[in-house]
Amino acid sequence: MSKATLSAIFIALLLMSSAAKPNGKSKKAKQVVPAVDCDMRAGKVNLPEFMVKCPANCRETKEKVYGTAVFASISSICNAAIHSGVITNSGGKVIVAKTAGQAIYKGSFANGVRSLSLPNWRESFSVSVGKPKKGVIYPSTLVFVTSRPTTGKTAESKELLYTTASPVTEAAEAEPSTTTSPPTTTTPATTTTPTTTSAKPRATVHRVREAGVQRPETSGTVRRQPPPSAPASGAFSRGHPPSERKQHTPQSNPVFARRDWTHPAYSRPDWFSGSRRPTDSSQSVPNTGYKWSRMSTGDPAVFDPVPDRTEYEHWPHNSQQFSPESEENKPVPETSHTRETPAESNPFESGFTSRVIDTTARAPEVPSQGDPNCKVDMAFLMDGSWSIGKRRFKIQKDFLAEVSQALNVGVAGAMMGIIQYGDDPVTEFSLKQFSSSKDLKTAISKIVQKGGPSHVGKALSYINKQFFSDANGNRGGAPNVAVVLVDGWPTDRVEEASRLARESGINIFFVTIEGPDDNEKQNVVESNFVDKAVCRTNGFFSLPIASWFALRKAVQPLVKRVCDTDRLVCSKTCLNANDIAFVIDGSSSVGTGNFRTVLQFVANVTREFEISDTDTRVGIVQYTYEQRLEFAFGQHNNKADLLNAIKRINYWSGGTSTGAAITYAADQLFSKSKPNKRKIMIVITDGRSYDDVRAPALAVHRTGVIAYSIGIAWAAQDELEYIATDPDREHSFFVDEFDNLYKYVSKIIHNICNEFNSQPRN
Repeated sequence: MSKATLSAIFIALLLMSSAAKPNGKSKKAKQVVPAVDCDMRAGKVNLPEFMVKCPANCRETKEKVYGTAVFASISSICNAAIHSGVITNSGGKVIVAKTAGQAIYKGSFANGVRSLSLPNWRESFSVSVGKPKKGVIYPSTLVFVTSRPTTGKTAESKELLYTTASPVTEAAEAEPSTTTSPPTTTTPATTTTPTTTSAKPRATVHRVREAGVQRPETSGTVRRQPPPSAPASGAFSRGHPPSERKQHTPQSNPVFARRDWTHPAYSRPDWFSGSRRPTDSSQSVPNTGYKWSRMSTGDPAVFDPVPDRTEYEHWPHNSQQFSPESEENKPVPETSHTRETPAESNPFESGFTSRVIDTTARAPEVPSQGDPNCKVDMAFLMDGSWSIGKRRFKIQKDFLAEVSQALNVGVAGAMMGIIQYGDDPVTEFSLKQFSSSKDLKTAISKIVQKGGPSHVGKALSYINKQFFSDANGNRGGAPNVAVVLVDGWPTDRVEEASRLARESGINIFFVTIEGPDDNEKQNVVESNFVDKAVCRTNGFFSLPIASWFALRKAVQPLVKRVCDTDRLVCSKTCLNANDIAFVIDGSSSVGTGNFRTVLQFVANVTREFEISDTDTRVGIVQYTYEQRLEFAFGQHNNKADLLNAIKRINYWSGGTSTGAAITYAADQLFSKSKPNKRKIMIVITDGRSYDDVRAPALAVHRTGVIAYSIGIAWAAQDELEYIATDPDREHSFFVDEFDNLYKYVSKIIHNICNEFNSQPRN
């Protein structure tokens, strides 16, 4: 074979080898991690396993977390990752794996994040460090869950995507299919390859965020019409003259399309009338009742948390719906002067109405700051029952509009929401929906009467469980106030619902218009319903109005009272109104290991309270023959610092002089207690005292201190009873060994709250 032939063959082989290289070695796929906000919850993402990137400083947002290690899907992903130690407060990548729901989620405190307890949630998740295993590629696009029923166009996909791409650059990129497969895992035995499909480039993924499109919180109301006639049952007539009590049928409004909104908590009757503004329950926190850090077994049947729904579920379904607070959605009036106006002209200067749709972003109107001397979160419960009639319902709306003006609603002052009640309560608008009196007045004028009986008790239960939440605009630092307007009297019982609302820190006012006279009292379902409902029975929280036509005169007196925050005494609860002194036995019989167990018990009790200089304060005294003040009231004004201080207490060792320790606690702690605080002393000892405990205990009882005694092992039962406040069975406890102390955490908290809530309300 000639040299020329060999050279040609060699060159051909060389070219074939170089051409095969690009296909021979595939380029490693790059993992794209979508960034999320601190409030992103695992339940919103419709993927079994995915990876996200959390921003910095999520801990400061205090987004709710439920559970420990395994979390309920209603929890914030990023704060759950911080709680688990997967990331720090600086942010980072997190892998989220969905698991089945659990019957109970136990709360705990870790890494600066306090997780809460929750019973019986339908879905769980766990978090791990954002470093995928070899061969695993997680989706670069998140698919959101949507429970919105399909109406109209059913052929189009309605899944919502969450990506890291910006709307500007996204048009030039290929969008992945919304049917993303689970993560792929490569093993020596088998290789599973995800099915990846490419779609045409499009720029509509972020269209829900574009200017001119309204957010769910400001979407229009969906209204449903009342039945042709009001119920004729005598349950709705309260003995008033027929001319005033005649039943009215609200005028139909063809502008608003009908849509069924089924409330999950109770059965819905065949019809509802009046305004329907469903709240965004995806941001709501489930009602967990009392939250325990440990040993909480909660009855799941008691809880009915609202399921997750996406924030896009409640978008308007009718092009004619509009929101009073949005200028872009105000209807264009048709007048004889209406004409087509060029886009560049100013319709306000020309005097004509423009039909040109302006899609440019508008600068938001600066909200009113409000009156800082009246910083309250107020819920008005307006009577929408049939007994009130159309004319009186209009008077009630005018009254609420005047109150909103007098309050000077604003983000630095009072914020106001309205619930209309009849058979079932309905939120007309939440606390955060309007931040100015002007917008609020316009919205009030559009409320439509819903009808039904006057179920005030059901409405009070509703505001306690659902209305005063972070998602609805509850600010935490502002007192919660509920003002109930009732025509005549309620048609259900209010005592129990009011008690639970007061325990939650809600200040209840009653404005009773044309209340029952002597002849009508026999028709009242619950006698003295006002005194059983209001925050205090001293007259400050109740305003009886003789006639509907005199209601306007109550505007200023009511505003003056609700703005007097020093007298809103129901804002204090059993968890935020205490000075608690722990008096701990550090004698030689305890031992170092058992002393650490005692400190853990003290920490478990402490973490259930709201800790700050204006809320509950904690001080600790350790004693042997002598006494030592570990720290005083107010020395540690946040829960994290307090728990760390408890952990750092050193065991002393010595004798046992319990009587002297009680006197020392009275002098060093309770003498400096604030006058509006409940004084609570918890004595923990494992043996009989070398000195007398009766005289010191009696002395602190006389100063108003509520004393609890906890005896362990060799503690003397008679001394425990002397120390404890009467009745002994509610304030004195005994355990046979230190390891059983934890069993009494929930009992002590329960008794403290029961005692607080049973205080006289006059």
